[in-house]
Formats: sequence, structure tokens, C-alpha cells
Amino acid sequence: MADKLVIGASGGIGHAMLMQLRAQNPNSQVIGTSRAGTDGLFRLDFNSVESVDALIEQLKAQNLSLDQILIASGVLHTPEQGPEKTFKELSPQWLMQVMQSNAIGPIYLLSRLLELIDRKARVQIGVLSARVGSISDNQLGGWYGYRASKAALNMYLKTLSIELKRTHKSVQILSLHPGTTDTNLSKPFQARVPSDKLFSSEFAAKALLSVLDEVAGGESGQFLAWDGAPIPW
Repeated sequence: MADKLVIGASGGIGHAMLMQLRAQNPNSQVIGTSRAGTDGLFRLDFNSVESVDALIEQLKAQNLSLDQILIASGVLHTPEQGPEKTFKELSPQWLMQVMQSNAIGPIYLLSRLLELIDRKARVQIGVLSARVGSISDNQLGGWYGYRASKAALNMYLKTLSIELKRTHKSVQILSLHPGTTDTNLSKPFQARVPSDKLFSSEFAAKALLSVLDEVAGGESGQFLAWDGAPIPW
């Protein structure tokens, strides 16, 4: 039996992934997390090292045999703070907050989750990044904190994938772009998005899970879009 873990399972794409994986894998444990830890989900707050460490201890007690780990959480804005349109709006506090949530928290979690994975195990790790985290693809500027945090996340994942090729040869790490999806994260920025380019959470989750299936067992350290197309770093 192969079990699965979805981080950020209360959000739009994360919840859709959790539901689809549970439907596809009725004989497996498909565990999810959320910041609140309600509705049968484990609690995880990337702003708290103690929260990450506590989750690891809880997962150890589950006696899991993980073959897939998905991280679908992220912060773009809050009610008090939106993405920066210009350098004049930069806030050190916001830059640190978004970096912690989008990059530092996920890579620390993965470093701890590796304690649960046998070195010979075949495990796929997919993490939601964003096309705006591509340095090569940046043509518009702005969104300093979000862009930088996703670029940092990509670097963390690429670096981890290189290290694990030496120690965990069958662990595959993928950075994923879901496209613009109709979630709370993108809600304030949908006005100029064509209707055929604004995806439902269910569509984005299905597309990403399909990509994960297609590339399973292949090259680790890729940055892929929802349709499987590679994205430049």
C-alpha cells in the first residue's frame, strides 16, 4: 500500500488534489494538512518550526509508506498586504513573511519528511511554484516578494533534487505551475485573465496530477507547467 500526503489541503487546488487522490486510491491513506488543522486535516503552519516538527511526529505515528508528497500551499497577499507594484512599496516584514511561507517553510518540511523515507523508496514530490518565479520569464517586473519567494523555492527544490540523486536515487522532485486558478490567492487579479485561461481548482488539480503521472520515475529537478511544458528557470 502506498500512501500520499497533501500539504495545504484546505486551499482550492490542495483540496481538489486531496479529493481526487482519495477517489483514485481508495485503499491508501491520503492525508492532508491545513493551518487550522480542522475537518480531519493535520495542523501545519509554515510560520512555526514547532508546527512542522509536531507534524513529523504525528506522521511517524501513522506508520505511513509514502509514495507521493504534494505541497499546494502559498501566500500572495493578505487583507492588509498585496503584491508590490513598485520598489517604493517594499516592506522588509512582508518580504520575510512571504519568503517564510513560500520557500523556507516548504524546504524545511521536506528536510524533515525525508526522515520518513527509506533511501531506496520510490517517492514523487510535487511542489506548487509559479511561472512568475522564473527569472528568465520575468518580463513585467513587480510582485517582488512573491516572485523572489517562488524563485527561492525553485532553487531549494533544484538543489535538493541534485543532492538526493546521490542519497535517495528514486525520489523525484518537481516544481509545478498550476496556471491561473480561480482561488482566493488569485481572486483580486483575475479581471484581465481570459475566461479560457482561468482554471477551476478541480481542472488545475486534475491537470497537475496527470502531469505527475506522466513524468513519474523520470528526471528529478524539473519545473513544469500544468500542461507538462517545461518552464525556464
